[in-house]
Amino acid sequence: MSKIKVGVVGGAGYTGGELLRILVAHPLAEIVFVNSNSNAGKRIFEVHQDLVGYTDLDFTDQLPLEKIQVLILCLGHGDAKTFLEHHKSNLPKDLKIIDLSTDYRHKKTAEGFVYGLPELNRTDIKGAQKIANPGCFATCIQLGLLPLAAAKEMKNEVHISALTGSTGAGVKPGATSHFSWREGNISVYKSFDHQHLQEIGESMVQLQSNFDKAINFVPFRGDFTRGIFASIYMDTELSEQQAVKLYTDYYKDEPFTHIVDFNPNLKQVVNTNNCIIYVKKYGSKLHVISMTDNLLKGASGQAVQNMNLVFGLPEDTGLKLKPSGF
Repeated sequence: MSKIKVGVVGGAGYTGGELLRILVAHPLAEIVFVNSNSNAGKRIFEVHQDLVGYTDLDFTDQLPLEKIQVLILCLGHGDAKTFLEHHKSNLPKDLKIIDLSTDYRHKKTAEGFVYGLPELNRTDIKGAQKIANPGCFATCIQLGLLPLAAAKEMKNEVHISALTGSTGAGVKPGATSHFSWREGNISVYKSFDHQHLQEIGESMVQLQSNFDKAINFVPFRGDFTRGIFASIYMDTELSEQQAVKLYTDYYKDEPFTHIVDFNPNLKQVVNTNNCIIYVKKYGSKLHVISMTDNLLKGASGQAVQNMNLVFGLPEDTGLKLKPSGF
């Protein structure tokens, strides 16, 4: 099979760097160009220094769209929509587009984009021309809830506390992301009002149309660089055995989502495209732990997983990544 010709726009940030790290080792992908106006002319490894020895490509300010089969957008929120509207007359008719921003994730703003959570929309993704990659918190939390919604067992309010690494804030340093503030520190932000709540709610309704309960979400900033650890609980009449079976059955054929019978830790998923889930019952409360890497399964890894689906490849092609255990 000939290699998939890939173009990347916005390749200088964290998600762009992770995407390039995957693509340079992907056996059936070829990076044709990486567009970045601010870094045009620089070697990619000058910006993403972990890629020394892996690629000699330069960043470019050019857009040879006619030479690629799929365009992956790693732009800021709002910028992807602006970019596509500006270049719509130049986009080849059969070009596939995968967008990592929030711009097309919601049903009212989708404009033909398919919501790219494979564990929810695999069939639609395979036939899609345009895919909206889910958010990082949204991916981790939805994977912790999908089996319950599919079984129509989302009958009560959901309570979530989730901790994310500093890379979730993007590559540009801010008051709450630079080392001196973040190291040895923890804080809450966007309590009950995080932007990913809308896509989580829409996915729950997609599987359980009568779901109308509150999803109470408190996000935390962690003093580490990458990963999301979500603690989810709700009241349920399901027994622990019934709940574990729901999760095991739902994810039995999934290449990246794994149900474990022991209390897991975040390092098991960091640097991988995996989600690890642990289900336990305490009295009337069902407790679900869901963990992902925010830059991989929560962003660039999932984008490549979606690309593999669109082009008929095994989903795990180029994504057999081992975590850093120590």
